[in-house]
Amino acid sequence: MDAQRRGRGERMDPADQWVLNPNTGEYELRLTPSAPQSPGGRAPGSATAARTAPRSGAQRPAGSRTAGSRAGGATRTDVPPQRRRRTEPAEPPAGRRGGRRPAQQKPRRARKALLWTGGTMAFVLVGVAAAGYLYLKHLEGNVTTTDVGNAGASNFSKDEAFSILVIGTDKRTGAGNEGYGDKGSVGHADTTILLHVAKDRSNATALSIPRDLIVDIPDCPTKLEDGSEKVVAGVRGVRFNRSLGEGGRDPGCTMRTVEENTGISVDHFMMADFNAVKTLTTAVDGVDVCVEKPVNDKDSKLVLPAGESTVEGEQALAFVRTRKSFGNSGDLDRIKVQQQFLGSLMRKMSSGDTLTSPSKLLKLAEAATEALTVDKAIGSVGTLKDVALELKKVPTKNITFTTVPVKDNPAETVKATVVLDESKAPQVFDMISNDVSFTEVKKQRKKEKDAAAARLKGDQAPASEVRVRILNGGAVSGSAQKMLQYLQVEEGVTKSENAGNAPEALKKTTLEYAPEQAGQARRLAAIMGLSGSAMKPGDSVTNSQGLPAITLTLGKDFKGAGVKLNAPAEAPDVERSTADKVTCAS
Repeated sequence: MDAQRRGRGERMDPADQWVLNPNTGEYELRLTPSAPQSPGGRAPGSATAARTAPRSGAQRPAGSRTAGSRAGGATRTDVPPQRRRRTEPAEPPAGRRGGRRPAQQKPRRARKALLWTGGTMAFVLVGVAAAGYLYLKHLEGNVTTTDVGNAGASNFSKDEAFSILVIGTDKRTGAGNEGYGDKGSVGHADTTILLHVAKDRSNATALSIPRDLIVDIPDCPTKLEDGSEKVVAGVRGVRFNRSLGEGGRDPGCTMRTVEENTGISVDHFMMADFNAVKTLTTAVDGVDVCVEKPVNDKDSKLVLPAGESTVEGEQALAFVRTRKSFGNSGDLDRIKVQQQFLGSLMRKMSSGDTLTSPSKLLKLAEAATEALTVDKAIGSVGTLKDVALELKKVPTKNITFTTVPVKDNPAETVKATVVLDESKAPQVFDMISNDVSFTEVKKQRKKEKDAAAARLKGDQAPASEVRVRILNGGAVSGSAQKMLQYLQVEEGVTKSENAGNAPEALKKTTLEYAPEQAGQARRLAAIMGLSGSAMKPGDSVTNSQGLPAITLTLGKDFKGAGVKLNAPAEAPDVERSTADKVTCAS
């Protein structure tokens, strides 16, 4: 092999050893050298030589020279022959394989580059996926969970309404929290908000529960660290904040207390301490707040000028803790300030500035997972993400903040605690349980509302012609029999019967009927105060006498025989605000 051939061999790229076989149209690997090279670096009879020679039968123009000839008849063998541009494919010499063609080099290099790039990208993607998995496992390790047994739901459903009890404890754990007083606190329910998200995600309600509200705390089964179970005895007529911490009560006890005193089902909980406020506000680069007058609170160490400010870390914690700077320095006024703060935090977390910043999202993920203790049902990062995404579907203008309606405790001379305002509280609890919005949200599309209203329009059959089977689908035990007696004795619906329990519990009472029974359904709806949405066109059933009948299923919203079920036309007269409004604390 000559020096020139050796030079090429040393620089030989493996991809360049693939040569097109003109007989098969496919590339073949050529590892052995073909014929010896001529001094000019070309093999006699090679494809290149064939392309530079005149075609057989062609006449050479007078005065033309071959590639090896020069003026004066001199022939140089140290200069490679000049190549002509081909205008059509050249035929290789008969009986010889095609040599390496420079024209194929560029596509081969492109293919080779693509292979290398694809391989590198595949490696990067695998690396990113692995890193993402490892990061998710890291976040999983941040989350602290508590087993609350049957106090809440066993899993999180993206297709149903859900309620999460957000608990802020006064436990002084964590760096920098020792100086806030009450160092030995076991962590009471200092700030508690029940967040209920409607099934259709059109609205949500954040209901603050005063820590000084007098309630009955039920017996509470709790799981100990060694796996055993302990029942913490209940107590009547005490402050709500004692539902957590005291006697070993866990967040499940607080969940049970809320359900016991409001009738609202609680599915999950999220608990945070002082550090949560610091880290979450720092992760989003501060939360905007507004005060009507300058604040300089020596107890909470909150210092703010009048107007709008941005707080984070220690100042954010001071803002939600301060009491003496606003209103009458009581807990109820502090609750209003906390609601304003949470509304601002929600706006900041859902803003484009936060959602489009990877660094902020990572900081927020770290802060949230480190700061929160949650129930096992939502204890994975994936489930927490699902919760956040479902909440994000609710427009901020339809997230209502309100407080349990209360009044001063009449049993006290020096007013320190509050009790439920029985004229307003039951209606508030009922609205939340039944997904009724506190804002002007239209829960149904216009077409659906019109259809529901149309069901109530038209002729009503006489009460004596209404055939109905009554099922108990979640109402108080014995409700079906009491409703039967009421219909027969008071309303003249004599063709009615008690059909026992429904296959499943329902939140709302329903009335199912066939098209030809619409008149009967309208009469019964009028008697009970049912809305058009409670009327379900469907199939007729057969009663005990073998005759067609409509089906009345009493849901959890059933208030008793003779009590109308009409939903309130408007929200009760309670103080409330929405997450989209900027208000100044006063």
